[in-house]
Amino acid sequence: MKRSNPVLDTPPKITIGITEACPLRCSYCYADCARSPKAGELSAERWIPLLQDLAAQGVIQAYFEGGEPLAKPGFLSILRATTPLMMTLLRTHGIGLTREVANELADIGLGRGLVDLMGADARTHDAASGVPGSFEQSCAAIRHLVAAGIPTDVLVILTVPTAPQLSDIARLAAELGAKRIGVLRLYPLGRARTVWSELALSMEAQTAALAALQRPTGLGLMQSWHPNDHNCCWQAAAINAFGRAIGCMYLRDYVDFGDATATPYNEIFRTDPLYRSLRSGDVEESCGDCSATQGSHGGCRSAAFAFHGRWTAPDPFDSALNRGTDLTLLPPPRPRASTGRIADGNNLVG
Repeated sequence: MKRSNPVLDTPPKITIGITEACPLRCSYCYADCARSPKAGELSAERWIPLLQDLAAQGVIQAYFEGGEPLAKPGFLSILRATTPLMMTLLRTHGIGLTREVANELADIGLGRGLVDLMGADARTHDAASGVPGSFEQSCAAIRHLVAAGIPTDVLVILTVPTAPQLSDIARLAAELGAKRIGVLRLYPLGRARTVWSELALSMEAQTAALAALQRPTGLGLMQSWHPNDHNCCWQAAAINAFGRAIGCMYLRDYVDFGDATATPYNEIFRTDPLYRSLRSGDVEESCGDCSATQGSHGGCRSAAFAFHGRWTAPDPFDSALNRGTDLTLLPPPRPRASTGRIADGNNLVG
């Protein structure tokens, strides 16, 4: 049965992986970040006109992540140039986000802050980040953003260490003034592959952890598990630190749709065959409950490809589609699909 997602000619929002530099050494860093910006990263002087062009193409929201965006030379100038044109969001670990920086972000007009916590206490968080004291800095950053009047969310990746702490993290988020907590999947990307056996939870354990989560009154919840498992490819867009169009940051290891500094993103979005296929919602199996609530079909294409090696495969993180897939077993590395090529099983065909 052929299914279809909403059809757009231009993505309404874009994720910008502004740098792969970060002062932390997180054990499961998806970008395998370095202390300093990597060779080939776009400079602030190149990012600003690119973002201005994206706004001219109709993009209305830019979500900045890294690495650590605050470690990017010139990042505040990038943000200052972008906020008059788009809604801006910043995902950060909070390292270096002082009261003064938070106030400057408010003056610039940042629309929302999102701060990662890797545990409910310093022991858990700092063990994951590899940097003693980073937990206190992340908590302080949340306080500073809230005090500056910026709506702020706490993000946590669901892992073996964080699963039993979800309710405590939620309480901490509320105490710090966060509006919402976002519980995210663990993806087999970057350094996460090297510690997968230590961190990955089974489908049953993930479901149980989410069911046990207790939130303080007034704290919102963002999570994409069943029945909220959505296919965001239909509207998603992303550019990595080197200016490459990759559709979604969770596709970073699997696709390269081309140079977004040389070809308008709208053109890539409309014409690349694999990108169009991922956005279509034409999948082998789709969860009816999730499709009913999310308005799109198929769940996450990155997770489907990572575990099954097929772009049209079911999303194994959806309990209705898992079909016994063991999420604790690391899938083999998948080949990267370059511009204009479509994956067929484990092979790529032109």
